[in-house]
Amino acid sequence: MSLLRDADLSAAFDHAARTYDRMTSANPGYHRHLRRSARRLGLPAAGRGLRLLDLGCGTGASTAALLRAAPLAGITAVDASAGMLERARAKPWPPGVSFVHSPVELLEEAGVHGPFDAVFAAYLFRNVDDPDQVLAAVRSALAPGGRIAVHEYTLSGRAADRAVWTAVCKALVMPLGRRHGDTALYDHLWRSVVAFDTADAFAARLRGTGFAGVRTLPLPGWQTGITHTFVAHTPGTARPGTTEPGTTEEDA
Repeated sequence: MSLLRDADLSAAFDHAARTYDRMTSANPGYHRHLRRSARRLGLPAAGRGLRLLDLGCGTGASTAALLRAAPLAGITAVDASAGMLERARAKPWPPGVSFVHSPVELLEEAGVHGPFDAVFAAYLFRNVDDPDQVLAAVRSALAPGGRIAVHEYTLSGRAADRAVWTAVCKALVMPLGRRHGDTALYDHLWRSVVAFDTADAFAARLRGTGFAGVRTLPLPGWQTGITHTFVAHTPGTARPGTTEPGTTEEDA
C-alpha cells in the first residue's frame, strides 16, 4: 500500500477522527511529549501579546500543548481534515484560540496571514508533498526572530530504532487501527515514518530553507530515537524576554 496524500489523507483522517483521541491516549507520553516540545519554543510572559500558529492541529492535542506553554497568546490552529477540526472545535477553548480548515500549503487563501511570533507543527511534515515548500512558507509567515518547533517522528538512523518503531506499529498500532476500520491511515503512519527524513536530514532541511539556530532535541521513553523536537528561528531579533529555544528548565 502506498503513502496517502492530499485528499486521500484528509479523508482517512476524517474517518479516524471519532477514535483518534482514544488511539493517541493509548500512546504512553503522547500528550506529555507535545507539551515538552511546545515549551521548547521558549516563549516569554506566558505568551502575552504573541501570535502563534499551530499547523496540523488535528483534534487539538497540539493546540492544548501550545496553550499550556503560552496561555495568554493568540493561537490560530489549522488542519486539512474537517473531521479532525470538528472534534477540536467541540472542546472548550479560551477566546484567543481559533481554528481554520485548510491545507498548510494554502494558508493565505484561507485567510491565515502573518507575521506570527512562533509556529508549532506536530506530526505534520512527513504528511506533506513538499516539506521544503512548506518550511519556506512557514519562514515567510514568521516575524524576524520568530520561532519554530517541529515535533515529528524522525528516526535516528539506527537500525534498533527503526526496529522498535516497526514492532510497535505492527503489534499494537496497526491492529487497533484495523479494529476501528482505519487500516489505510495507520498503515500510512508506519510507512510514512520509515520513508521520511532521519533526524539529521530534517535538521538539514531547516537550515536549507533559511532557519538559524537549528537544534535537534530528543524525547524520553520508548520514543527516544524515534520522535524528536526541532527548534529554530528566522534571522532577526526576537521579542525581548524570549529565551533561546530548547533551553527551558523543564527540558531536563
